[in-house]
Amino acid sequence: MSAKVYLIPNIIAPQTETLVVTPQVRDVIAKIDFYLAENIRNARRFISSLKIKPVDQLHFEQLDKNTSDQQLAELVAPLMEGQSLGIISEAGCPGVADPGSMVVAWAHKQGIAVIPLVGASSILLALMASGLNGQHFEFHGYLPIEGRQRQRTIKRLENESAKNRKTQIFMETPYRNQALMTALVQFCQESTKICVACNLTAEDELVRTMTVAHWKKSLPDLHKKPAIFLLLA
Repeated sequence: MSAKVYLIPNIIAPQTETLVVTPQVRDVIAKIDFYLAENIRNARRFISSLKIKPVDQLHFEQLDKNTSDQQLAELVAPLMEGQSLGIISEAGCPGVADPGSMVVAWAHKQGIAVIPLVGASSILLALMASGLNGQHFEFHGYLPIEGRQRQRTIKRLENESAKNRKTQIFMETPYRNQALMTALVQFCQESTKICVACNLTAEDELVRTMTVAHWKKSLPDLHKKPAIFLLLA
């Protein structure tokens, strides 16, 4: 069997392996021994939780946003030796808001097959459950932190959404979620719809879409909770 790059989705909520990890993912993990991961410790913990094979038999290397081209050439050495390679994201799907895309781009240049595996993506799950426009949307990653720049960005996204009927999707680090939500209801028009998708796939999952006017009456507690935000003006 020729070497392949497998994109292995990680869980996005603790202790949800039995709910979201597919048989296909388990079968692939049973067959390969080399992995690239943003956080090796978390990747080892994830594979160990599946109880498929002893983690000590596997080889892990770190792949993150700081990985250089020279380092990348070393990381993909198993592929050049005919060994398949798995890429594991910190959470969700590799290559989506994730440094795994650099290995995927390299593999395409080399003519090496890239196999994406089905798994939980907080971005797509949030869009699916939002009730907002799923035909025309854009993901922006993290918004600016600085106050004035954040305000300008929020207003720009709202204006673009109103003009093009486009759902705007973005995120924030959990400890800054509350500040972002406060900024959204402060700077957006009252008729603009905001969806908050929090703790997706977990037992306390929350997905709610309301206008800014309704959100102003009761803001959710998002502090230190992973969340995705969606906006449609």
